[in-house]
Amino acid sequence: MNILESVKTRFLRYVQVDTQSANESDTFPTTLKQLDLSAALAEECKSIGLRDVSKDENGYVYASLPSNINTEGPAIGFVAHVDTSPDCSGKDVKPRITHDYDGVDITLGGGVTLSPKEFPDLKKYKGMDIITASGGTLLGADDKAGLAEILTAMEYLIENPDIPHGKICVGFTPDEEVGHGVDRFDLKTFGAAFAYTIDGGEIGELESENFNAARAIIKIAGKSVHTGSAKGIMINAGLIAAELVSRMPENEIPAKTEGYEGFFHLLEIQGHVEQAKVVFLVRDFDLDGLKARKAFIEKTVAELNEKYGGALSLNQYDEYYNMAGPLAGHGHVVDIAHKAIEDAGITPIRKPIRGGTDGSRLCYMGLPCPNIFTGGHNAHGPYEYIPLQSMGKAVEVIVNICKSSV
Repeated sequence: MNILESVKTRFLRYVQVDTQSANESDTFPTTLKQLDLSAALAEECKSIGLRDVSKDENGYVYASLPSNINTEGPAIGFVAHVDTSPDCSGKDVKPRITHDYDGVDITLGGGVTLSPKEFPDLKKYKGMDIITASGGTLLGADDKAGLAEILTAMEYLIENPDIPHGKICVGFTPDEEVGHGVDRFDLKTFGAAFAYTIDGGEIGELESENFNAARAIIKIAGKSVHTGSAKGIMINAGLIAAELVSRMPENEIPAKTEGYEGFFHLLEIQGHVEQAKVVFLVRDFDLDGLKARKAFIEKTVAELNEKYGGALSLNQYDEYYNMAGPLAGHGHVVDIAHKAIEDAGITPIRKPIRGGTDGSRLCYMGLPCPNIFTGGHNAHGPYEYIPLQSMGKAVEVIVNICKSSV
């Protein structure tokens, strides 16, 4: 099989299925349209020859490839998610390929231009085939590239039975982008002793640590009366929301932080005189740092409540934690991936995830699960792109990991 052609065909098909998840929903998964791709993936698993294929009512897909050796080590797993971010539309994605990229601006449409001046990493991929959307939507490489890479690697192993490997487990999840990706994940059905999420960024990335994460939802109850007689009576919820935001540290936001620096991210603000709502994502690599940030929000809300007579209510909760802790006793799992990347002719890039993956939560469920690159850049927006050749290398890395089970 032609790996590049196979992974490309799969990926282009997947991104045209709208699977955007939702932050606030009473269903699981949070959007039922995710089930469309889950069902298609289950059928594809069967068609290429994977075994024990199942799709449950929650949208989880499980499959396995039996060992083809007599003596084998622990079963290895690979995980990717079907949903795309609610931050940008995933409907009617029209993927396009810029072949043999020449290093200049790529015009996507809708007034969106992907430029190496703004995104200098593009220069690394001169001469390669760059896959983008066409302006107005995200592409969906996060994480449909992971889906395509895992299944292409499985198909390659099935078509090349002379490559020895132990048992391999595959799992596809819904709702990762909204923090619920493994809420109902069945570790027993999955069957792996350790696993890897294929959900990272640029080629070479290998990640074994990530943010500790919390979410703060502040609702504000105002009092609306006629402006002509409002003195001493009106409570403007919108103005209180603005004051709350103004009290946050102005340099501790995603656009002004990097590396191991944490932040407060204003995810949502809405409202009017009578009611308003503000949502922050709170992130820090150190757990004590996360606690301090949460305490800052609590203190700020308390001060505003004293000023405005209890107009604010706070719901603050943890979403996931740094995988570095539980992975500390499983260094061999990271070492296997490191060598697999090197064996593919790539220099591993070891860096913290300034976000989270299903793997961060799976680690705390007892399944060691670091993260490996897909090749994608600029996720969650219309500037998202992925070089096809990076996807091909991701497939090679997955195959190399499978060989390690011998």
